[in-house]
Amino acid sequence: MPPVVPPFLIGLIVAPLAKRLLKPLVRGVVKTSVGIAMEVKKAAQEAGENIHDLAAEVAADVVAAQIVAGDGHPVAESSTPNGEKEGTADRAEGEARTPKIRATAGVGKTH
Repeated sequence: MPPVVPPFLIGLIVAPLAKRLLKPLVRGVVKTSVGIAMEVKKAAQEAGENIHDLAAEVAADVVAAQIVAGDGHPVAESSTPNGEKEGTADRAEGEARTPKIRATAGVGKTH
C-alpha cells in the first residue's frame, strides 16, 4: 500500500506553483480588459462628437435652405439678442432680416 499524503501537503506544494503561473495570466487579463474599456470609451466619445458635428451641419444646411427659399419662419423675440431688438423699428416691412449664422460646431471641444 502506497503512503497516504494528506491533502494539505499537496496544497502547500501546489499553491506556490499556481501563484507563479496564475498571477501573470490574471494580470494579462486585467490589463487587456482595462485597455479594451478605455478604447471603447474613447470610441464612444468620438462618435458623440461626430453626431454633434453632423447635427450642427444639418442645422446649418436647413437654415441656409430656408434663407435661399425665402420661407424662413418668424423668430421668437426671446431668441434674438438685445442689440437686434432696437434696430427692428428702423426696418421697413418689406425688408428681410439678415440672419447671423455662427459656426459653433468646433467651439469648446477638448481633446
